[in-house]
Amino acid sequence: MTVSSAPGKVYLFGEHAVVYGEPAVPCAIERRARVHVSERDDDHVRVQATDLSLDGFTVEYHGSTDDRPDVDVDRSLVDAAMGYVDAAVDQARDAADAPNAGFDIVVESDIPLGAGLGSSAAVVVAGIDAATRELGHELAPEALADRAFRAEYDVQEGQASRADTFCSAMGGAVRVEGDDCRAIDTPALPFVVGFDGGAGDTGELVAGVRRLREEYDFAADTVESIGDIVRRGEALLESADPTEPATEGLLTELGRLMDFDHGLLEALGVSSRSLDAMVWAARDAGAHGAKLTGAGGGGCIVALDPTPESRTALRFTPGCEDAFRAELAPEGVRAEDATEGDDR
Repeated sequence: MTVSSAPGKVYLFGEHAVVYGEPAVPCAIERRARVHVSERDDDHVRVQATDLSLDGFTVEYHGSTDDRPDVDVDRSLVDAAMGYVDAAVDQARDAADAPNAGFDIVVESDIPLGAGLGSSAAVVVAGIDAATRELGHELAPEALADRAFRAEYDVQEGQASRADTFCSAMGGAVRVEGDDCRAIDTPALPFVVGFDGGAGDTGELVAGVRRLREEYDFAADTVESIGDIVRRGEALLESADPTEPATEGLLTELGRLMDFDHGLLEALGVSSRSLDAMVWAARDAGAHGAKLTGAGGGGCIVALDPTPESRTALRFTPGCEDAFRAELAPEGVRAEDATEGDDR
């Protein structure tokens, strides 16, 4: 058996705009998906999901998941979970030139599904890594990121960017602009995440922004303005000393840009009442800045605050189901010890 894990992420800046070629800066966080893979002696795939923000289920299939299993969970969640696992299996088979390989797969995740923290990217990255390792064909992180992007691109019908999968594969902070992806050396940032317990419909939200851009010139300008925010934030990060704690001045400037970014995303119609409430609760508690992260419509916000105040405030905010500190994850995808859960 082979086990790999990959981190989730928050967007410091740039979600939605990255779909239109603007840059984005996602940051990996220490919330991980773990995928256990054992090769079978037939071409079947058996998947057990034990924690993907849904009740656990086990399915076994042959060929593809076009005929969805009859399990007692919401169909859309099963479709999402199984679609990404199936795409990861296809990529692993192709990479290892083993089109008939079968697998027993167990997926465990402490990243809420569909909440804007990159759960699908983490599952795909960890799944491809574990499956290819199990077949004796280890991939470099950059190659893994590319295959994971292709898997997400297929599942999301062409609406995915490279940001989530590249960040999950590489770890740390990264900059993504179209096909240009690279790591950014940055100080550890004091992230606090608030989660409303929901999940937005990524496809519907992306399509809504697309309609606005096509109908209104100022909506297209708004998307470009988000790109300008990203470039300003990137320059701040690259001027900082990555070996030292983030300074008060850096956090203040990054926070102001996060606040601007949230306002623009709200104008594009991708925020929600619960997300706005959590953003304002964190700001009122003294956070340097706060914004939604991911597609929006529900899910998570991210705040910059080294104190416990934002986390406490979020926990008492109506509509917030959970609030937690999320440390920057310097390491991306990695192999885990199959028996002890430690790094190899």
